[in-house]
Amino acid sequence: MSFVTASDGTRLAVYEWGNPAGPEVVLVHGFAQCHLCFEPQFTSSLAERYRLVAFDFRGHGASDQPREAAAYQGSRVWAEDIAAVLEAKRLKRPVLVGWSMGGRVIRQYLINYGDARLAGIYIVASLVVEDPACRGPGAPQPMPEGQTLSEEIDKVVGFLAGCFAKKPSEADFRRALAYNARVPAFVRRAIMGWSTDRAETIAALGKVRVPVLVTHGAKDTVVLPAAAKATLAAIPHAKASWFDDCGHSPFCEDAPRFNAELAAFVDRC
Repeated sequence: MSFVTASDGTRLAVYEWGNPAGPEVVLVHGFAQCHLCFEPQFTSSLAERYRLVAFDFRGHGASDQPREAAAYQGSRVWAEDIAAVLEAKRLKRPVLVGWSMGGRVIRQYLINYGDARLAGIYIVASLVVEDPACRGPGAPQPMPEGQTLSEEIDKVVGFLAGCFAKKPSEADFRRALAYNARVPAFVRRAIMGWSTDRAETIAALGKVRVPVLVTHGAKDTVVLPAAAKATLAAIPHAKASWFDDCGHSPFCEDAPRFNAELAAFVDRC
């Protein structure tokens, strides 16, 4: 682990594994998660071949937690965080892998920076083109000020449980619950108040020229499969990979298949 300072002074915790001379892969996690959600990837044989990099979002994991809502909103915050990581780690042509909110963060990077520095983009279970109709019943619930601690905990547990159609082991679930609970309610509220215009998103996606793979679980109740179809429609050359028996977390629910497809995609890129 090391720390990278974002453009507004926020410290981001950054992690690296694997072959330092291998093709570069940046793993971008989801809402209320952290780099540890990608343990099925960085502890696998992927680390023998690839240079794997991940970072904890601002407000998440071991990164700083700014109090101001503006630190989690706007058109540039998340884009500049990715740019800061790419620059600090001297990544030349990485493949960006974005799960759930991670896909939205990559979208912000594309809006602001384009894809010139990237080798490929892998979108996993993400509402890249924002549409309320694509938010499923398992999506994060609002956390208004004044809620009780009991209500807050129930929402944290409920959201994490909804991320899986195939449940992880009890030990893995407890571990994930611990890092989910590290994200305070004020961070969750700020992120839930962030959105990006559909037309702006579609325009940016239409300019993407690098290879794109869109993966989605058919049983996802957090981000409905229609979200993947919207991304595919916006990037005509993008390829789809459907995990029919998985929910919101195919990289955990079927890690062997996901890792094999990720390796094949990175090699193609």
